[in-house]
Amino acid sequence: MSARIIDGNAVSRKIRSDCAERVARLRAERNVTPSLAVIIVGDDQASRIYVRNKMKAAEDVGVISRLHDFAADADPDLVLHLIDRLNDDPLVHGILVQLPLPPQFNIYSVLHRIHPRKDVDGFHLYNVGGLVVGRTVFSPCTPYGVMKLLQHVGIEVAGQNAVIVGASNIVGKPMALMLMQQEATVAICHARTRDLAQFTILADILVVAAGVPGLIVPQMVKSGAVVIDVGINRLPSGKIVGDVDFEGVRGKASYITPVPGGVGPMTVTMLISNTILSAEQASAAPALDDPFARADIPLEQI
Repeated sequence: MSARIIDGNAVSRKIRSDCAERVARLRAERNVTPSLAVIIVGDDQASRIYVRNKMKAAEDVGVISRLHDFAADADPDLVLHLIDRLNDDPLVHGILVQLPLPPQFNIYSVLHRIHPRKDVDGFHLYNVGGLVVGRTVFSPCTPYGVMKLLQHVGIEVAGQNAVIVGASNIVGKPMALMLMQQEATVAICHARTRDLAQFTILADILVVAAGVPGLIVPQMVKSGAVVIDVGINRLPSGKIVGDVDFEGVRGKASYITPVPGGVGPMTVTMLISNTILSAEQASAAPALDDPFARADIPLEQI
């Protein structure tokens, strides 16, 4: 057996083509152009590369992107006040704060300052918590991208055993909730899990997001499993690899994502899709059950 490779670049191109059509419709029918505000603090070069890629991807489909650049020693209050202004600006549909932030920042205070209607990264407490009851406004981009990959290749999630390696707030936990919504039986493994292989060998769908190069080897994988590698690790040689022994595991899996070129492109693509969705929602009449439809309800009471 040799696994079918799930090409995240190809799936991303298809979704971005659909995104461009959605932007064109918004302009033609509602005179609205989706707009993404990007905030970066400091001189982390990897962060700046990520930001450039995100902004270029947005602009390629017609989404306006504007960069707000702060020095590494910026006062957190200045960033919070900017977020307040962007929340109130009807021409801004999405707000992205590039992580990591310098040590003087409380990351959660910054992320939770973004209104859930503009939290296109899906990190606000409302959006993360909403996954539990199916009422999130925007799903976190990386697990959302994984679900789109599974959908694209026709993987049936309902009734499958899904194992997630890595319990982060950004990937692991929301990934588990999204798989549960699709009626998978889910186990989450983490750094304190004993005998990791006894869990991974049971997985019909194995999602690995641990940040440990080569953590998953062939003997830990069930024959015919779908393996989604979310890890991105740079080796001393400079080579980028995932958390899965790709060459070894592809001989046992039915489907596998490569690194790079698997989940990574989907994360950026879902950010763009969420931004367009925000513009679509903002320019439409609010639904009767929309918790944000009434301006007299303070956000902290939602």
